[in-house]
Amino acid sequence: MLAVTGPHDTPGVMKAVHAHLPKPHDPFTDLVPPQGIKLTPRHYAYLKISEGCNHRCTFCIIPSMRGDLVSRPIGEVMQEAENLVKAGVKELLVVSQDTSAYGVDVKYRTGFWGGKPLKSNFINLFKSLGELGVWVRPHYVYPYPHVDEVIPLMAEGKILPYLDVPFQHASPRILKLMKRPASAEKVLERVRAWRSICPGITIRSTFIVGFPGETEAEFSELIDFLKEANLDRVGCFEYSPVDGAAANDLPGALPDEVKRERKEKFMEVQERISAARLQSKIGKTYQVLIDEEGVGRSSADAPEIDGVVHFKGGKTGEFATVRIDRADAHDLYGSLV
Repeated sequence: MLAVTGPHDTPGVMKAVHAHLPKPHDPFTDLVPPQGIKLTPRHYAYLKISEGCNHRCTFCIIPSMRGDLVSRPIGEVMQEAENLVKAGVKELLVVSQDTSAYGVDVKYRTGFWGGKPLKSNFINLFKSLGELGVWVRPHYVYPYPHVDEVIPLMAEGKILPYLDVPFQHASPRILKLMKRPASAEKVLERVRAWRSICPGITIRSTFIVGFPGETEAEFSELIDFLKEANLDRVGCFEYSPVDGAAANDLPGALPDEVKRERKEKFMEVQERISAARLQSKIGKTYQVLIDEEGVGRSSADAPEIDGVVHFKGGKTGEFATVRIDRADAHDLYGSLV
């Protein structure tokens, strides 16, 4: 007997075998480092946990292109994360088409990591990633009720206090047409609850304006929601009739000019909100991860889609502490402490 492993633990079995019998050279894979080949800078990496989506949002064609949800084995995901950290990665950006559905398709099957059983689900995955000692940032989190369970991990500093949740709209009728969760009141309650548990949480979301049949009153309802939710980071898109999307068959398509005007008004409102939230950070100090000399990101800033923190000096890929001196609508400016 060479070793004792758990069921379906193919990597564990092969590791035991190769400890006694050298692995044959494979010219196609042996030159690839353990962490794989990535296109991001050395200090951060995207960690994909699944492919596809079980939802049928009427504005989206992902399921027809990529199929239903297929979750990667949790042991495989954790091994990749561990390899990335060993290679110097300091921030893991967890991505998929529906991050919070992780494990649904395999009925939360038990996997193995570090020789211990681990159920394949959203909360266990983030608990485990939080043990790696690096920044862990969740993206594309569909607002299922169990998402609330990850907020205490953020409050405890195990993962970044950052949640990327695409709410898409606030009107119950439009949300129903989109086939999205349809209760803006409950969303606001949850946002308040998240902030009560983790006051420093950053909430990012995306919205669609000009969806077929969207009335002026329903757009105003969205604007009211935006003001009430007071979100940190927001993206807005005009509805676009993507080939194959079910929403294209809905009545009431809006003129491009109306969609453009609504997007402009939406972003004007959000810019004021974002600017006010950034102004509240003046005088405070934050840990930042330096992307290049003089430019870094705090826990509130995902690469390429959020703002940055400007300062003088610093070394790429290192953490630093910055005191904030001023802010604009998108970025912070400060000095190293």
